[in-house]
Parts: sequence; structure tokens; C-alpha cells
Amino acid sequence: MAVLDPNEIFFTAFEPKQKNRFILYVDGIPSYLVKGMGAIKITQGTVTLNHINIQRYVKGKAKWDPITMTLYDPITPSGAQSVMEWVRLHHESVTGRDGYSDFYKKDLTLNVLGPVGDVVSEWIIKGAFITDATFGDFNWDDDGAAQQIEMTIQPDYCVLNF
Repeated sequence: MAVLDPNEIFFTAFEPKQKNRFILYVDGIPSYLVKGMGAIKITQGTVTLNHINIQRYVKGKAKWDPITMTLYDPITPSGAQSVMEWVRLHHESVTGRDGYSDFYKKDLTLNVLGPVGDVVSEWIIKGAFITDATFGDFNWDDDGAAQQIEMTIQPDYCVLNF
């Protein structure tokens, strides 16, 4: 009969990563405006291989899913203005011109922080562009909520450095 290793059955202390310890770097948007960020997610497609009366599967195309972000919109510097400057690289509403992907696609860096502010994990989000942006709503009945911007970005791919 096998004897279990004590390291497998006893609790091992660890420090979990916490959701509120992060800094997101986006060129043109101050990091302190980023209130929250959705999960980085990859979806692996499948290819069916039919053979007589059975099916086998292999990996198909990989797809990086859209990422949502929430930003504060202070009076100054204007969060809406920062986002619109990026949007204008995609499409200029005054002239109707679209931009080249070289100009509107950006690489973002997500640093996950430890308890003392050290970087414990780093994601590089490559070739991201804005797929939609909502600049908040206004309501005379609501005096407590800070104005926020909801944004969705679509990355080409993501790299977990550590």
C-alpha cells in the first residue's frame, strides 16, 4: 500500500493574487483612470475528424475573447477625451475616415501586484482596439455615482510573461 506524502495532504501556506491589486498601462490613458478590467480569456476551437462511425477531435483556431474595461471619467483630465482620442484613430466621425490598423491597434500591459506593490504577474495584450465604448449616463435623480466609461477591447492575442 502506498504511503501519502505529507506535502500532498497538509495545508501549504500561499499568498493569493488579489483582484484589486493591478495596474493597466494603455498608451494615452492614465493608469489611475482604470477602475476595473474583465478577464483575459482564450477559446480553443475544435475540428471534427469523421471516420466510419466515430468522431475524433483536434484543436482548431484559437480565439482571444473581447475584454471589458471600466474607467473613471473625471473632469480633468477627461477620461472621455482620452478614450475618444483612441477612437479617432479607428474612425474620425467629422470626416468619416477610418484609420489604418497600425495606428489604432495598441499593446496594453497588465501588471498584477503583490501585497507590497511588487509585480508578481504580467500580461501583454497585443494588438488591442476598441470595439465599443459607452460614455456613461446622466440622471438628475442620482447624485452619488461617479461618471464612468465602459469599454470593450478586442485583442489579437495575449502573452503571459510571468
